Amino acid sequence: MRIWVNGGLRDADDAMLSVLDHGLTVGDGVFETVRTTHGRPFALTRHLDRLTRSARGLGLPDPDLDEVRRAASAVLGADPMALGRLRITYTGGLSPLGSERGDAGPSLVVALGGAARRPDTTAVITVPWTRNERSAVAGLKTTSYAENVVALARAREHGASEALFANTAGRLCEGTGSNVFVVLDGQIHTPPVASGCLAGITRALAVEWTGAQETDLPMDVLERAEEVFLTSTLRDIQAVHRVDAREWAGSPGPVTAKAMRVFGERAGNDLDP
Repeated sequence: MRIWVNGGLRDADDAMLSVLDHGLTVGDGVFETVRTTHGRPFALTRHLDRLTRSARGLGLPDPDLDEVRRAASAVLGADPMALGRLRITYTGGLSPLGSERGDAGPSLVVALGGAARRPDTTAVITVPWTRNERSAVAGLKTTSYAENVVALARAREHGASEALFANTAGRLCEGTGSNVFVVLDGQIHTPPVASGCLAGITRALAVEWTGAQETDLPMDVLERAEEVFLTSTLRDIQAVHRVDAREWAGSPGPVTAKAMRVFGERAGNDLDP
């Protein structure tokens, strides 16, 4: 395995950051996960645009996107696996202990791991914790994922692959690493970015390609929706056959199945939409 670290390609055993990197000590960093197929990334431009937006939201300098592309190309060229997860991590860099950043400049790490095709359907649960739509980091893809780790562990304990959050207003928001869509009266809806959810890349493409509407939704919509599905970089569109104790027979339903077909066709025809 070859990993790009701060300007060069390294063997995995030699790919190191300081233990005082701000991304480690306080989670001061942003990241992107990009799906790759035989060494070719999907929607890389959109991911890099969001990386820049997230960095600006944290007050980090804009990442050098030319360097990020070079790093991605080098890592993918070293191991053009059939299906991969390209991880781009950009942190506050070497800093004093505590919240204040140092002046050494940011760190950039680009790594590639294997991925497996997700099942067409999955089970999810809701959790009692909330997303703060008024947080300073709302909508940013930061490396501070401890909350997601806890919620996802709860989901695994209940035989599910994802956990769904409400926001502080009690409205449907997002999953730990996915966006959520519901079908009502045959129409597709998803929470707006104002709910505090991440502006997912796959979410945006699903909205564009299926005509889904951004709608402020109460949590109990999950109890009456005709269909529910998730979107994320590694899921693409994935139907939900169970939310908590509620189950859907014959999932994926017809609207979700059509959305899956449309997404697959459009994504297959354009690797950088």
